[in-house]
Amino acid sequence: MKLTRTNFKANATPTLRVLTEAQCQELVLAAIEANWRTGTEFNDKESLEILKKAGCWVDGIRVRIPAHITERALKTCQKHIVLCNSRTGARELFIEGNNSYFGSGPCTPFTRNPFTNERHRATRQSVGWATKVLDALPNIDYAMSLGIVQDVPLLLSDRHEFEQQILHTDKPIITVCNDQWGQEDVIKMAEIVAGGEEELRKNPFICLYAEPISPGIHCREAAQKLVLGAKKSLPTIYTPCIMAGGTAPATLAGVMVQGLCESLSGLVLSQCTNEGAPFIMGGVYTILDMGSTIFSYGAPELDLMLAGLADVAHYLNIPMFGTAGCTDSCIIDEQAGIEAAISIAMTNMSGANLNHDTGYSEYGTTSNLDLVVIADEILGMARKLTSGILVDERTMALDMIEKVGPGGRFEYVDDIDDEDEDDDDNPIEKVSEHYVPTLVNRASRSIWEKAGGKTLTQVANEKVRDIINYHEPIALDKKAAAQIREIVENAVGHMPGEDE
Repeated sequence: MKLTRTNFKANATPTLRVLTEAQCQELVLAAIEANWRTGTEFNDKESLEILKKAGCWVDGIRVRIPAHITERALKTCQKHIVLCNSRTGARELFIEGNNSYFGSGPCTPFTRNPFTNERHRATRQSVGWATKVLDALPNIDYAMSLGIVQDVPLLLSDRHEFEQQILHTDKPIITVCNDQWGQEDVIKMAEIVAGGEEELRKNPFICLYAEPISPGIHCREAAQKLVLGAKKSLPTIYTPCIMAGGTAPATLAGVMVQGLCESLSGLVLSQCTNEGAPFIMGGVYTILDMGSTIFSYGAPELDLMLAGLADVAHYLNIPMFGTAGCTDSCIIDEQAGIEAAISIAMTNMSGANLNHDTGYSEYGTTSNLDLVVIADEILGMARKLTSGILVDERTMALDMIEKVGPGGRFEYVDDIDDEDEDDDDNPIEKVSEHYVPTLVNRASRSIWEKAGGKTLTQVANEKVRDIINYHEPIALDKKAAAQIREIVENAVGHMPGEDE
């Protein structure tokens, strides 16, 4: 049967929209107005000079940005950002449109040891283990540290974190540095791996990270890191982390305006430093939980606002940094599964580009590798949901239905040879669109009991330990590893407020 269609329109995949285009425009215009009417504070001398030279109104550290400067920055920022494989330079993550990628989060003070279940301060070893797990999981696309290294001087923790990451994965890395000096050292290490400054700029495998202090303060370290990233033309994330009813208005639209105000003022600084510099907007928009006073990572408002923020990012055609796969629960239990699953599904359907904090538990204070492994399985399911249903002549399978007939039996295997598919005596349907779980149990009760009757969390923990014990990441060149070690050993920590 041949199908011919005229003026035919179909949705290829399920999608999620929270805001209309008109609502996105309203929020953006409100943020532009707030940046002129109220402004934000920049606590860095060079940043103030850059903004003043560009035509912003500077009064002490308060900066008000005229609308036309924000509008120009929106036009000049890079719309096509690609992150690469650190070993091969292959271009892997295309941070644009509705492409959704997922990775871990950074900077948790605590971690959960997968062998002893002990909750302890993050260390070089724990960051190395975490990166190894991230490297092994097929649905994790990039790495963040999942810990602040605390068995070294804290002012040098960022260098040690990056060293552990680059040694244990070839996936792209998002790096969080203490200050501009830490960021300079990390960039030097990345340039060694890439083969030089120009090679890193052409095929970046690192993405820099900075965030303002809400409401409306660009601290010195954040502004300096943003300026350095722009000068180096390296992708830089600028992410407000704000709480409704705490560091932003209680209304969800008010949170959106406050966050956009901070993101757009950061965008202006980036573009006034170096027009065309790659900039990624985003945020962790959530609520201040009034019962516990925590910054909630499991609140449904977080998922709702970040899906709305993805709509705004698509409206502006700017790459978006989102949040998913985290929980407020102190252990990996049913609550953790619910919160991680809802956030991953909503984020994947919203089309936010780079989505972090997978593996966060205890409202962002503790990383948990069991949750990372469970989230990897959830991601596989979520991506199956957004893969849609292919409707064409082959998939409607009329010939197969006729061949089997009433009362017959349909059989299929994945990716079989064509000659097997055409066997009239044993009709087999070639199917490659069924999701095959690697962690979730679908066995009958008797089979499950014979295998030990394990819970999902127990199976996930076994997988974590197996990866740590046996997975071998693609090795970093020994010469590059030695040069990186030298930078780490000779790094100098700067106390906050030091000029040089």
